[in-house]
Amino acid sequence: MTDLEHQVFTQVRAIISNEEQVIGRRGILIPLKKAIIADGDIRNVIDIVSSDPALAAHMLWRSNSAANADASGTKNRSLKDALIRLGQVNIYRYAFTFYLKERLDELPQPYKKLVQGYWALTESIASNAVDSLHQMHEIDINPDEVQTLALFSVFGEIIALTAFAYLNAESEESFPLSIIKSLIDNQKQTLTIEAFDSLGLDEELQEEFMIAHNLRQTINPNSPGLVLRRVLSMRNQLLNPL
Repeated sequence: MTDLEHQVFTQVRAIISNEEQVIGRRGILIPLKKAIIADGDIRNVIDIVSSDPALAAHMLWRSNSAANADASGTKNRSLKDALIRLGQVNIYRYAFTFYLKERLDELPQPYKKLVQGYWALTESIASNAVDSLHQMHEIDINPDEVQTLALFSVFGEIIALTAFAYLNAESEESFPLSIIKSLIDNQKQTLTIEAFDSLGLDEELQEEFMIAHNLRQTINPNSPGLVLRRVLSMRNQLLNPL
């Protein structure tokens, strides 16, 4: 790593550790997380999600997209039905990715175009993973757990590129894009793990992410990470190739 790459690496990691800067709107996520941690009445969670109509519509769409990947699925007709079926952990994961995507859409070019490419890849992986799950038999895995996990498939790359965009916006000097490309290629695992640690995501998500990327093994046949690992392997996206 060159001196300049080390300088950028250090500054990018500092930005990644700032949850508010990376994710943006916290007005919904903070009370949502508190309500979920409190493990209280689902009605509190429903009220929080409903306060943002765009998020509520997104939750309903996500729920139906995972449940109806095979023809036998039954659509959720109401937000309450959708959120009850999702479970509180998946609700937070979906909300997190919704506001992350919203933040990404605010980035200037060329970062916006690059990160949208990563997001398109993420959505494609998520769709493939849910389709793959519905083709399996004798597997007891919640499709939303597979979908929410898959939405973090290239999380490290997205967060690192976003942090680099903020760094260049705030810095007196402009660092070339080739530096962050080199860091993503060579420090992807470190950046990804630090992003998970800094941004308050649940431990089960991190554990299954490690399994999905072949960084940790499991004897659980119903691991969502194992479903995603097959897809990531076929897409040449594993942090630790098979």
